[in-house]
Amino acid sequence: MKKHWIIYLNALFKMCNCALVAPLFVPGVLRVSGMEVFTSSEVEAVNGTDVRLKCTFKSEHPVSQSSAVVSWNFRPLAQGAEESVFYYQEKAYPPTEGRFKGHVAWSGDILRQDASIVLKDVLFAFNGTYTCQVRNLPDVHGINGEVVLKVLNKASVSEMGLLAAAIGGAIVVGLLLLAVFLVVRHCRRNNMEDLEQDEREMPETRELREGALQSKAIQENELKFNLMQEKELQAVENN
Repeated sequence: MKKHWIIYLNALFKMCNCALVAPLFVPGVLRVSGMEVFTSSEVEAVNGTDVRLKCTFKSEHPVSQSSAVVSWNFRPLAQGAEESVFYYQEKAYPPTEGRFKGHVAWSGDILRQDASIVLKDVLFAFNGTYTCQVRNLPDVHGINGEVVLKVLNKASVSEMGLLAAAIGGAIVVGLLLLAVFLVVRHCRRNNMEDLEQDEREMPETRELREGALQSKAIQENELKFNLMQEKELQAVENN
């Protein structure tokens, strides 16, 4: 019963839209301001994941919960009738049956002029064109936003390229950090080896210095002794 009521509201909504657009072309009739609706042209999602269909709007009149009405519809890629996906008027009316039952959630904020929805656990049957229609009384006409959803079995080439670039960048950063670590470790090891070598060389240098001093002292003593013997010999000869 709720679904028939929503379909009826959508049909009535479109009839009112056409009725209010017609005066735009009649001379002497006040022109009604139009709505501006903005969506992405195309969105990709991997099968089984969630995707947000962004839709924002701009109105020349104040926006309130009671004045704004949002309607999302779906056209499959293959030939088929248009289906209602989501309806919002003061509160969310997600579908109660059909392919989108349990797969749609409100993700917008009317007061911030956001009419976005989220498709949960997307299926390949969700491939198609989604129409975002927003009306804010008295802005009841304008161009609707359309976004094409492509459900993929795996990440697209662009996503794979970004993933590969991210992985490659992480590897390069890791290699640079490893190189810095190895250089620092090598320098530290060399410094430790130099210190150990200096510590080993210090006793050897001390021993060599002491040996040289002892040898010099011995030579000086021998020289003194020889001089004393020569003096004694000269004294004996003189006597």
